[in-house]
Amino acid sequence: MMHLLAPIRLLAQVAEEPAAAEPDGIQLLLPATAELIAGLLAFAIIFFFVWKWVLPVVDKRLEARQQAITGQLVAAENIKLEAESLLTDYKRQVAGARDEANRIVDEARRTAESLRGETVTRANAEAADIVRKARDEAAGEKERAAGAIRTEVAALSMAVAEKAVAGAVDTKAHQKLVDQYIAELGALRP
Repeated sequence: MMHLLAPIRLLAQVAEEPAAAEPDGIQLLLPATAELIAGLLAFAIIFFFVWKWVLPVVDKRLEARQQAITGQLVAAENIKLEAESLLTDYKRQVAGARDEANRIVDEARRTAESLRGETVTRANAEAADIVRKARDEAAGEKERAAGAIRTEVAALSMAVAEKAVAGAVDTKAHQKLVDQYIAELGALRP
């Protein structure tokens, strides 16, 4: 403790010295010796306290801050890598979905073409059936009409023959019967 009081006694002695004559020139810029020693001593004490207790605390806080920032940078880098991975997965999924959509559209197009082909084939078959049935019906009607005409011609022929046999037919009467028969046949034609 004694050695701490020595600078204070020195300061007290310097302070008690009578003031010297007024300084001039360079003396105005330089402090008095007692003030210089007191300032150096105060600086040394403050430097010691700062070096012994403040700098370690500041170093610890700076180290902790540096570690926190480093941890945040590492976390940010990990998040960036994860985001890039997710983006790659997303792009792959979008490409897969696009391929799937194209496949579905192509499959639908093929199905539609197949259905259209089947429908056209079925419609053509139905049209052919309708045409065949119409031809068959027309042929049947033709046969019935021809049969009816034959029956009518036979009946008329019999009627003409009866009239020819029943009466003596002269040429005029015979011509009249033929004309009548032709007229009756003409009336039967559609």
